[in-house]
Amino acid sequence: MSNNPPTFADSDSPLRSLIQPKQNLVKSPYLNFDPEYVAKPEFIFPEGASRQRGRFELAFGQIGASCMIGGAVGGTSGFFKGLKQTTLEGQTGKLRRTQLLNHVMKQGAARANSLGVLAVMYSGFGVILSWARGVDDELNTVAAGTATGLLYKSTSGLRKCGIGGVVGFGIASLYCLLTSKNRLQDMVSSSYSPA
Repeated sequence: MSNNPPTFADSDSPLRSLIQPKQNLVKSPYLNFDPEYVAKPEFIFPEGASRQRGRFELAFGQIGASCMIGGAVGGTSGFFKGLKQTTLEGQTGKLRRTQLLNHVMKQGAARANSLGVLAVMYSGFGVILSWARGVDDELNTVAAGTATGLLYKSTSGLRKCGIGGVVGFGIASLYCLLTSKNRLQDMVSSSYSPA
């Protein structure tokens, strides 16, 4: 009897009768199938489906990442602010440690909440625009960023609302320039080329 674990070819799997395995592939004796067949794109994406995730599917990752980044940035700034304040007040020991934790948690939660709200607004506008226009392109990104800035600062007066819209427009435009430079160049060159 050999010391080698059983291979796909040795198994009595129902898949074995449907699929003829190649001899040079490493088979998974524990899962009882050939892993090569799972890695093919036609088994990952349903037939006729888009090979790219839509805005709605990407929204969950964007919102979660924004909350985590906000929490990390806020927690770090809260730690340094707490260090400064507890040093000025001459606190030591358990009291200082408790005050540091309070600063970290308060600042982290505040920043996570702010960035999370911005991400929810941006994702919501992006999904609505993508659904309404029937296409997901850079125009949706810029419009969603601008609308997010306008809405976020809408309760602070007309001037700050406009500034928020300009900031949102600027960040969304910069993002589009960085991520879609080739596509934008193709769009500009095709619009100025003679027919």
